[in-house]
Amino acid sequence: MTPESLKTRFFRYGINLYPMFFGTGGKVLFIAGDWMRVVVRLSLNIWTRNYVGTIFGGSQFSATDPMYMVMLINILGDGYVVWDKSASIQFKKPGKGKLKAEFIYTEDEVEQIKRVTASEGKYEFAKSVSWFDESGAIVSTIDKNIYVATKAFYRARSDRREKSENS
Repeated sequence: MTPESLKTRFFRYGINLYPMFFGTGGKVLFIAGDWMRVVVRLSLNIWTRNYVGTIFGGSQFSATDPMYMVMLINILGDGYVVWDKSASIQFKKPGKGKLKAEFIYTEDEVEQIKRVTASEGKYEFAKSVSWFDESGAIVSTIDKNIYVATKAFYRARSDRREKSENS
């Protein structure tokens, strides 16, 4: 496991203070120096409690929102455009106490992303993450569809789209 770097540690501090993420109730606990692993915690508290006294599903959903995209932007570097295309959540059981989610990219996944975007210009893929309670049971699973393109492909596509709209 790669330890945090100075850059990822500062990013962790910053995202935990960033109002849009802070408002989810989530807290980033760890970001690997190579951005291949991120750990997030979500606790039941006054900000995350729903009407029936469990962790609000919107908090579970939104605390996962930026992670895979931000990780991949940092893993791939400047030559790529990365966007979340869609997401869905499945609830397995009520969330109580503290939940934890671990976001991971493998070297094989990153190599496949690079290989496909090099040959096709773009690549869309699905990635899942689950929230686990303190006993290790799955509380919810979020499925994300992620779009990656080379900047050259993305610019060319945007230019074509803009020309057709102006015609």
